[in-house]
Amino acid sequence: MDPLNLVYDLARGPLVWVAVVVFLVGAVVQVYRMWSLTSAARPVENLPRSLKPVERKKLPLGVRLRLSVAGTSPVTVVVTTVFHLCLVITPLFVLGHNILVDNAWGASLFSFPEGFSDFLTLVVVACAGYFLVRRIFYERVRLISTPWDYLFLALAAGPFITGALAYHQIFDYKLMITAHMLLGELMLIAIPFTKFAHMLFFPVFRFAVASEYSLGNGRRTW
Repeated sequence: MDPLNLVYDLARGPLVWVAVVVFLVGAVVQVYRMWSLTSAARPVENLPRSLKPVERKKLPLGVRLRLSVAGTSPVTVVVTTVFHLCLVITPLFVLGHNILVDNAWGASLFSFPEGFSDFLTLVVVACAGYFLVRRIFYERVRLISTPWDYLFLALAAGPFITGALAYHQIFDYKLMITAHMLLGELMLIAIPFTKFAHMLFFPVFRFAVASEYSLGNGRRTW
């Protein structure tokens, strides 16, 4: 058998299940581990006066905005939000993915029109390009960047780049679609065990734990 066809069959079959199982088990373990590091927050009224936090609601709106991430890096906030939304949503509603899911399980989610999915893919690639340029040319970010940061960025963008190349029939289709599946599976496996895990911890950090980045009234603390 041709080696490429062999790898293609593995990527389309057994490796999918390996990636899904590793991701699910790893995700459950990591979320439980992170949750176990928190505890119920002490009521503010029971804290010594010197330790009571300033209530953000009492600060002027302009001050609150300047102190927020949106106030310090508004463009990056918008790009980051769009990037993460498209990164999660696009694979779930791509027609090709849902055809494979339907063939395997007899049911699937609805699919976006192919043109719209292609647009979202290009949005992800464009956002990844923004992050790359920012890491290279923005000194504050460049100084704290490591080779791993560039590798993770490439791994996040890789499935979308190869998917777009396969969809548009650029280069050899079988090679591109095989690389697309392998990179997607590698990313899925990496999520619970690398910096990608912040995708799993988002509900804990933003809604459960009280901090300056909370989106709700967090009832737990570190």
